[in-house]
Amino acid sequence: MKAVLQQHVLVLNRLWQAVNVCSVERAMTLLCGGHAQVVMEHGGEFNTFSFGAWCDFSAAHAGEAEVVRTISMRIRVPRIILLLFFDRLPTKEVKFTRHNVFARDRNTCQYCGHKFDRKDLNIDHVVPRQRGGLTTWTNVVCSCVDCNRRKGSRSPEESGMRLIHKPKKPRWRPFVEIQFAVAADHSWRHFLDLAYWNVELGED
Repeated sequence: MKAVLQQHVLVLNRLWQAVNVCSVERAMTLLCGGHAQVVMEHGGEFNTFSFGAWCDFSAAHAGEAEVVRTISMRIRVPRIILLLFFDRLPTKEVKFTRHNVFARDRNTCQYCGHKFDRKDLNIDHVVPRQRGGLTTWTNVVCSCVDCNRRKGSRSPEESGMRLIHKPKKPRWRPFVEIQFAVAADHSWRHFLDLAYWNVELGED
């Protein structure tokens, strides 16, 4: 039950734009409080359900999908919710944090190209700090322990290593790219595609 409640639900604002990802538990709270509706695709169309309507729908189709069990009913797990009173987009400024550096680089060492658990990754300064390298989006990358040790306090060129991708500051909402990289529910694709194609591009 706990694992089901922590699954991901795509959140749309009231203009039907993808703005976030939340847990099933949080989605249920928003639905029950009347702050959101469930969005479900059927036959190429997207229909909305209030909490009461979703409970009724769940009772008739509970055996067709994962459910959250309460004392008196079984409620289907929503995959997309629509916020009824929120029409803004999240801020375009991406915070410079270790979490977001890992997200930008997709938990992949930028020297050897292998993907790792975050606990096995370091943040490497491309231009070493000892040589004046700054801790900025354009000078830090994910690096595995072995590559980090091999590079040491040298530049990639001096250590015979090459960056897979030149580090850049992310120009879009992190959750969009993160969810393209994971096995998201197929019904998200329509809204994530819109978010991808309509994001404002910056100059290189």
